[in-house]
Amino acid sequence: MSSRRLVIAGTGSGVGKTTLTIGLMSALRKKGYTVQGFKCGPDYIDPTYHTAVTGRISRNIDSWMLNHEMVKEIVIRGSEGADISIIEGVMGFFDGKNPLNNTGSTAEISLITESPVVLVVNCASMARSAAAIVKGFQEFLKEANIVGVIANRVGSEGHFKIVQTAIQQECGIPVLGYLKKDEELSIPERHLGLIPSVERGELNPFFDQLGDLVLETVDVDTLYELANASPLEVKESQFKRRETAAVRIAVARDAAFNFYYQENLEMLEASGAELIQFSPLKGEILPENVDGLYIGGGFPEEFAQELAENTEVKSSIRSAIENGMPTLAECGGFMYLTESLETTDEKNYEMVGIIPGKVKMQTKLAALGYREITSEVGNFLLEGNLIARGHEFHYSTFHPRSEFQSAYQTKGMRGYKQEGYRNGSLIAGYTHFHFGSCPRLVENWVKKCKEFKEND
Repeated sequence: MSSRRLVIAGTGSGVGKTTLTIGLMSALRKKGYTVQGFKCGPDYIDPTYHTAVTGRISRNIDSWMLNHEMVKEIVIRGSEGADISIIEGVMGFFDGKNPLNNTGSTAEISLITESPVVLVVNCASMARSAAAIVKGFQEFLKEANIVGVIANRVGSEGHFKIVQTAIQQECGIPVLGYLKKDEELSIPERHLGLIPSVERGELNPFFDQLGDLVLETVDVDTLYELANASPLEVKESQFKRRETAAVRIAVARDAAFNFYYQENLEMLEASGAELIQFSPLKGEILPENVDGLYIGGGFPEEFAQELAENTEVKSSIRSAIENGMPTLAECGGFMYLTESLETTDEKNYEMVGIIPGKVKMQTKLAALGYREITSEVGNFLLEGNLIARGHEFHYSTFHPRSEFQSAYQTKGMRGYKQEGYRNGSLIAGYTHFHFGSCPRLVENWVKKCKEFKEND
């Protein structure tokens, strides 16, 4: 395994990290390298780009949701067989959970993983001032290993030369290249309809073009050399298989339901679960002889009519849950299990109907942020007073038809709130869990599936 890895960090959100990250991945692939992608933070969308470009599943690393050993292990495991790993940052380099420290930031990830950093700077309408920005980032956290700069949105090659000269003189690190200010280079809007386009390969020509442009104006060979880093080590693996195929868990996975952390799935497998994927969107009913069900997030609102029309699928899921099948439904999965979904054009579509109430889509964001998750009475996942971590991000609101038992309690920036829905062995809510934050919840789930299997 190569220990080459590189963090692509930005001075702030919107400076072009994702565009450059994808362009670099494409360029490195064109040079014959095997590339592994990672994304700092809980984002589900950007990793789909990485996966499409590299041909390898991109993985999230988050130093607030996960402990440092887990972060390192994800990088170690994900990088196996790759020549170089590219870690895309989140927001600005120092932006994270708390404005008073680096917790959860790209900077913290770079330190945990001992990774060299390339800083992306939006150089539009500036020259020597770009050097002051880079210098400030160097001085703010001297332990961070900023090894180079890429200038984005420059007006011309001449403009780039001015910026390059200033930064290299004042900061002592190379400016590896640039991308011009060109609207055609803007990555397609990362909205909820993106993933189907990526899966169909519709963006491949864009990725290919972007790789060619990076090869023209960025010194990819020097960047590859600067990515040299020390091998990482962990004390104990959380992914070592402890049991083989004790239970079978169905996983809804298609264009409507695809927000899963790869580690969540692999931790289930390590704990003895065989995962059986099926597509509600394609009309595939719940597989036979399964002992558990996982419906992840996504965007059922984009496919509300198709999901509503697949009545046999809904019936199979409803019957299984009513029969006591241990089920976790996160965000889009939670929405799917309600009685109906109302889209922004006020059309109503009948969903599975196991949760008494309806979901209404709205044009403004309903919730966004990290969540610390504690158990409510009867929550089998968090049995034993466990605490997990995850995040919330959705544009819909839930309107219950009657009183119900919440699934768990969450703590965010605005304090505590009761969240989700629990009934028997169904745990459903808007929060996306990261199982790596609480490995014991995986054991609890598999144990519950075993009990269901034995009693079914």
